[in-house]
Amino acid sequence: MKRLSIGGAGRLSLAVALLLGTGRAQAQEAGGSGTAMSGSKTEQGTPAGAPLRLTLQDALARARKNSVPFQAALTDSAIARQDRYQAAAALLPSVNYNNEALYTQSSQNGIIKFIANNAPHEYVSQGNVHESLDLASVAAFRRAAALAAAAKARAEVASRGLVVTVVQDYYAVAAAQQKVLSAQKAADEGERFLKLTQELEHGGEVAHSDVIKADLQAQERSRQLQEAQLGLLNARLELAVLIFPDFSDNYEVADDLHASVPLPTLGEVQQQAARNNPDIRAALESVHAAGADVTGARAGYLPSLSLDYWYGIDAPQFAVNGPNGISNLGSSAAATINIPIWNWGATQSRVKQAELRRTQTQRELSLAQRKLLAEIKSLYAEAETSLNELSGLSRSAELAEESLRLTTLRYRGGEATVLEVVDSQTTFAQASAAYQDGAVRYRVALANLQTLTGELTTQ
Repeated sequence: MKRLSIGGAGRLSLAVALLLGTGRAQAQEAGGSGTAMSGSKTEQGTPAGAPLRLTLQDALARARKNSVPFQAALTDSAIARQDRYQAAAALLPSVNYNNEALYTQSSQNGIIKFIANNAPHEYVSQGNVHESLDLASVAAFRRAAALAAAAKARAEVASRGLVVTVVQDYYAVAAAQQKVLSAQKAADEGERFLKLTQELEHGGEVAHSDVIKADLQAQERSRQLQEAQLGLLNARLELAVLIFPDFSDNYEVADDLHASVPLPTLGEVQQQAARNNPDIRAALESVHAAGADVTGARAGYLPSLSLDYWYGIDAPQFAVNGPNGISNLGSSAAATINIPIWNWGATQSRVKQAELRRTQTQRELSLAQRKLLAEIKSLYAEAETSLNELSGLSRSAELAEESLRLTTLRYRGGEATVLEVVDSQTTFAQASAAYQDGAVRYRVALANLQTLTGELTTQ
């Protein structure tokens, strides 16, 4: 009995096949077991054990939910909103209720020894309404509001950056699947050509050197198939880490890599970028926050006013009415104005410091605007170039496949050399891989435009 041996290419092919076929095997096993598991469902109604079919929008939604950096940006934005709320609350009156009991030592004739206190036993139970009016608090609110808007814009920047990453990884999986199919086709063609040269050698039509060359070529195609399978495995794992919280690789991606996706005009991109670019919004809000810092620093030159109103008791008895029946309830009010006179130039230093920060944020805003103009032209040119090249790459792949077929027929008829066939096989493999890479390049270019415009075109 002959023993079947599996080489390195076969082992890797088997491993990848097992990885991609795990979902189907589990589904069949569950269906044949006759247990309650056969009727169970996973999220979105997918049968238990079956691969989850993902569209690009599904992958984006999952990535937004599970991406730690993106969630950190959302958290920063939420914290900034709470800072704004607290700054707004500081502008409004506050209400507190204070309770206090004082005991002061007194002499035998009842005279208390601490003249600051009113009686040996004093009880204070009062509600206090307090309000402070100053320019610094108003500036602090404006600063917090600007920082909250800037944090929201940075969260949008993180969201759009995440889109680029997901698009790149998603279509890398789709392209890797196509490359595996092309590599498998090339490997099969290499095996068929090897058999053809062996048959022709037996008939005395070609030299043994042709068989050796075909054998070397078949081994090269087998190695390329292994590399393509490894590339698919790595692409799937990289996307799984990004979109699944529990690292599940039991999924499939929609085969829409080569779907026709229109490119917006340059004018549309410029209008959307001017209206929706989050980098510009973040830089502009940073300038507003720096301006509020300058105002808050200058408030140190101005007076501040505080108002207080108290209502309750301040009496020797902790009671509404005293022993003589007179009510202990009463009220009082106070207004305090604080006029700054001299602090050794600290206020002037703070103003200068705030002005320096504002000048720097203005420079950063100008830089962001210039970068936006440059990125619009650069990224649009990248998308336009990749789109123009894509049709040519598709045609090249078709021509390379046809050339390989015709060259093989010519070799069979004795009109072509083995080197011509090998060259045609190499050209076909390279053209197929270039076509898949070109499709991914165009999709990523569109996603990069989305970081400027906020509009993601998927179909």
